[in-house]
Amino acid sequence: MISFDFWNYDAHIVEELRRKGMDAHHINIGAYQHESFPARVKNTISKILLKRNLKNELRQEMILKKLNKLGPQDQILVINPELIDREFHFQIKKFTKRYIAYLYDSLARCPAGHLVDMFDEVFSFDKKDAEKNNFKLITNYNYLPEVNEFKPAKYDLIYLGSFDKRIGTLSKITTKIEELNLSYNCVVVGKKTWTKKLVQSTSEITFTRKRIKHRDIPSYYSEGKVLLDLMRDNQTGLSFRFFEAMALKKKVITNNPTITDYDFYRPENILVLKDDLSNLDKSFFEGTYKELPTEVHEKYRMENWVETVFKLK
Repeated sequence: MISFDFWNYDAHIVEELRRKGMDAHHINIGAYQHESFPARVKNTISKILLKRNLKNELRQEMILKKLNKLGPQDQILVINPELIDREFHFQIKKFTKRYIAYLYDSLARCPAGHLVDMFDEVFSFDKKDAEKNNFKLITNYNYLPEVNEFKPAKYDLIYLGSFDKRIGTLSKITTKIEELNLSYNCVVVGKKTWTKKLVQSTSEITFTRKRIKHRDIPSYYSEGKVLLDLMRDNQTGLSFRFFEAMALKKKVITNNPTITDYDFYRPENILVLKDDLSNLDKSFFEGTYKELPTEVHEKYRMENWVETVFKLK
C-alpha cells in the first residue's frame, strides 16, 4: 500500500492484511523527511524561485527505491493517487499484477481523473464520483472494536479536524452550543493555525499545530456525548467519524445530508443540520442512543473492507 497517511488511518489496512497472514507493506510518503537542514532550505528556495517542490520528487523516488528492495507484489493499492506523478505511476505499476486505487477525497477536491486509466480498478468513497466515473463505491471502515462499557461523557459535543474552511461553520455551531448552555471541546489541527486570529469567533476552539496521536483519538472521542462531523467543500463521502461513532456508540451531528442514504442511519443517533442550525437543540443531546444490529456493525468492519478491495473473499 502506498499513501500519504497523515492521520495514521491507512496503517490499519496493512495491519489487517498481516493479521490474515499476508506479506503486506506500507510505503507512507507522508513520513518522508528532508535528510538535513540544508536540504530543507534548498527545497524552500526551489519552491519560491522555480515553483518546483523537490520534496515531492524525492518522496516519489523513495517509493521506487523501496519497491526495488521489496520486489514484485501481487497487488498494490494507492490511496489518493494524485499525490504521485503519472510517470512514477508507470514505474510503480511494473511491480505488480493488480494495480488499484482508493479515492478518499472527491475528484473536485483532489483531481485524479487524469490517472484513473492507470489502474485495474478504482474505489471511491464519494457516491457522485462513483456513479459518474464507474468507480466501485465503498465507504471508509470501522477499525475499532465495539465498546460494551460506557463512561460518563465529559462534554456534550466533541470535534477534531484539520484547519480549513470548515472553521466558519464550526464557530457558528459552537456559538449555538453555548446558547444552549451545553459544553464542548473542539480541536483544530494544521500548520496554518497561526491564522486563527483571522477567524471571527468568540468560541473557545483549540487551535494547534500538534495533532492528537491516532491511538489517542478513541479516548478523545469517548469524552463526548455527541461527535461533530463537518463536510469538506465539494465532498459527500463519509468521514471516519461515522464509523468511530458506530464503534463507540456515540451520536453524531453532521452537515452531510447523504448520510440518510446509508443503512446505519438512525434519526435518534444522527442529526443532519439545517443551514440555519434551527434544528440544533437540546433534545438530540438528551435522547438515548439507538443500538444498531450486529450485521450492520459487521458490514463496515475493517476485515470486510480489506476482503472487498483486495478480492480475498
